[in-house]
Amino acid sequence: MQKISVDALPRVVLDHIAAHNNHDPDAFMATLAPDALVNDAKREFLGHPAIRAWAEKEIFGDNVTLQIESAFEHFGGTIVRCRVDGDFDKAKLPDPLILTYYFAVQGSVITQLIVLLNSQAAF
Repeated sequence: MQKISVDALPRVVLDHIAAHNNHDPDAFMATLAPDALVNDAKREFLGHPAIRAWAEKEIFGDNVTLQIESAFEHFGGTIVRCRVDGDFDKAKLPDPLILTYYFAVQGSVITQLIVLLNSQAAF
């Protein structure tokens, strides 16, 4: 695993994070392959219709924003740790809330994204 700078992140990953922060569902969906798989907290969403429904409620409905804390490359994948904020219930969550985003990118689109709240970081 190799730590990388934010500037070294794939353009599509930066665009994906910007879509969160700009509250832009169309730009968000444009970063994902039509048959992409998103796994958020052990819940799977396959393809644009399912991902859009999830994102409309849990990202854009809750005004979620991401601030990059660190980024890594690992066997062709991209791992980004982000400080997450928004209008969601934070009562049982750590403060600050740091989620790890595991991106698989092919060409100019994200084909798989796994989002986890890790209890311990390996790196």
